[in-house]
Amino acid sequence: MHHAPFGVRDYVAAMGVVLIWGTNFIAMKFALHDMTPFQLGALRYLFAVLPLILFVPRPKLALKWVVLYGLFQGVGQFGCLFLALKVGMSAALGSVLMQTQVFFTALFGFVLLGERASRALLAGLSIAALGIGCFAMNYLSPGADLGGTTALGFLLVLGSAAMWAASNLVVRRAQQSTPQFEVVPFMVWCSLVPIIPFILLSLAFDPPQAALRWRWVGAPWSTWLSLAYLGWFATIMAYALWTGLLKRHPMNRVAPFSLAVPVVGISSGILVFGDVISTWQWAGTALIAISLATVMFGARWLGGRQ
Repeated sequence: MHHAPFGVRDYVAAMGVVLIWGTNFIAMKFALHDMTPFQLGALRYLFAVLPLILFVPRPKLALKWVVLYGLFQGVGQFGCLFLALKVGMSAALGSVLMQTQVFFTALFGFVLLGERASRALLAGLSIAALGIGCFAMNYLSPGADLGGTTALGFLLVLGSAAMWAASNLVVRRAQQSTPQFEVVPFMVWCSLVPIIPFILLSLAFDPPQAALRWRWVGAPWSTWLSLAYLGWFATIMAYALWTGLLKRHPMNRVAPFSLAVPVVGISSGILVFGDVISTWQWAGTALIAISLATVMFGARWLGGRQ
């Protein structure tokens, strides 16, 4: 199948997603001050569907794609991520580790969708792997400063990244099976799916005092702003832009753009929370930036085809 090259519209959409996703870790941290991860999950998606669900028609595609995307992207990805940020993960490092979704996405696309990997993509992913390895060195170095993170938080973020990649796969399948695929209705109606599971998870696993009396009722304005940002911008707007890119281009060409998210995430984490970045983490950030440049401009450098 022939795919058009990236145009100005696509680059603007990709950079918008990078900025929103890079800063949404800050909003998550603020919101988690006043609620549990499962409560945050339910309220994030409640904000995402209201009031749009009243005006956006139901997408004309099989219900299974709506349910699968809502479970993978909603309950899976953000359930794991919110838990990670609560039990031990900084906003800065979390934004970096989430980019392991590129490896899962490329693997799923290659194995299940038969998408080809260009030489530029393979080179970029190899460099990115070295960058992620640098971040992992903090857990292997005796006495290293973990920056407030834990091994459990690390594993939960990796699980979140795998769920993100699975949701990318669902989008591709939904688009392939639906000639008139519409991004915004898909995103809005998928956001209905995680609400009940998150409420049930809260009732089942949150401490009794938190589960029976949700603390968001008296939350400060910063929490409400965080919920609005997470629901309307980070969920509907950013994922609509991201899904639109996946609709127009193969996964292995879109996913590497998310490698720029850690640059924004680390910068915002340092500025807002004073996150400490070790030498290993700075090395990893540099390698990830190089990997993104390789993916975007590698065809020209390597003399291959993008």
